[in-house]
Amino acid sequence: MAAIEPNWISLIWFVAFATICMVAFLIVAGMFPLGSRPDQAKSGAATLLVVGNGLLLLALLVGTGLYGYAELRWSTLIVVTGLVVLFAPGLFEVWPSSLRDGQTGLVVLIGVQILALAALAKLVSPPWANMS
Repeated sequence: MAAIEPNWISLIWFVAFATICMVAFLIVAGMFPLGSRPDQAKSGAATLLVVGNGLLLLALLVGTGLYGYAELRWSTLIVVTGLVVLFAPGLFEVWPSSLRDGQTGLVVLIGVQILALAALAKLVSPPWANMS
């Protein structure tokens, strides 16, 4: 494994973050344009959830991209990102439609993205920031 990618722990983290980004992108993309959303996601609160998910997704995409750029080889970054883009829609299809198309799914997605951003921040924080 070291011959392909010496930093395989970072590779596993990158795959996890990239997969979350891709599934979140598919869910959020299904909510645009706002007028053609599924019936379960047409309320005013759902609009806020869609916008919030979009902003969190943007932050997670930038953070994941910078993390991959800093920690992985270019060849690994390109191949793994391609594999995630290829296979993540399968994970999206496995989810029940109530979690893909409704407010419940948007709330769950916000939680997952916040958790992923917190893990990413903890992972890339300098060692001195963890001192108490």
